[in-house]
Order: sequence, then structure tokens, then C-alpha cells
Amino acid sequence: MAKEAKPVIINIKNRRASHEYSFLAKYDAGVMLQGTEIKSIREGNVNLTDGYCTFDQRGDLWIHSIRIAPYSLGTYNNHDAMRARKLLLNKRELKQLAGKSVDQGLTIIPLRLFVTDRGFAKIEIALAQGKKLYDKRNDLKEKAQKRDMERM
Repeated sequence: MAKEAKPVIINIKNRRASHEYSFLAKYDAGVMLQGTEIKSIREGNVNLTDGYCTFDQRGDLWIHSIRIAPYSLGTYNNHDAMRARKLLLNKRELKQLAGKSVDQGLTIIPLRLFVTDRGFAKIEIALAQGKKLYDKRNDLKEKAQKRDMERM
């Protein structure tokens, strides 16, 4: 009998996002991938820290500046690491995001990348507003106070 392979849980987070932004709404979006990108994601070779999303002329949502490293066992058919990738959302969600992102100071950023039970790569994106310096200081102060209370 063959051993059953344990499913590897892929959950890559953008830790810097919660420090830099406050989140207004979150959405799960599918990602259109090419060739060896899903294999590289399963290896965990993804960097989301500088990622952001924009709309094109047709109203499609694209994610930019995320790095999915080339697959280690790939050949000359390997994918481009920094290419823009199309996000898949339904029309209602796209309209909501397009309307709200026009507002001043709002941006769409990736929070985490995960693989579903069916093997599809999904990105959790958020409509976010940038924090001011004093907001960041207050958050750090609250975290330190909470940590001190737990120690006592």
C-alpha cells in the first residue's frame, strides 16, 4: 500500500501590510497563473510585501510587484517572476472595489496567498487606507502593553 501524502498547507502572509495600512474590506480573489507558477507557490517562493492592485481600461483587476520565484526544476519554459497577474473576482465585487478605490488615499493590497483544498491559488486582497505615523506608534504601544499584561 502506498502512503497517503499529507497535504502541504500553503499560507503566505504579507506581515508588513497590517503595520502600514488599516483595512476597510477584504476579498478572496482567484489568480490567473502560467506554467510553473503554481509549483513555485507550493514550494513557498512568493514575496507579497510590495504588491498592489490596479484596474486596467477594460475594468479588470491586475496585481503588480509580487514575486513568484522561478521554479527550481523548471526549464527554458519557466515563467517571468515579476509579471502582472490578473485577479478573478465577480462583477459585483469588481464594481465595489473600482468605486471605492477612486476615493482619495485608498489602495488595494494583497494580504495573503493560499492554496485551496482543490489546489487553486487564491489571494486575499484588502481595500486599505495608509496609516499616519502617529497611528503606527499607537498600534506599537498597544501591542507592547498587551504583551506586558500577558506576562504578568
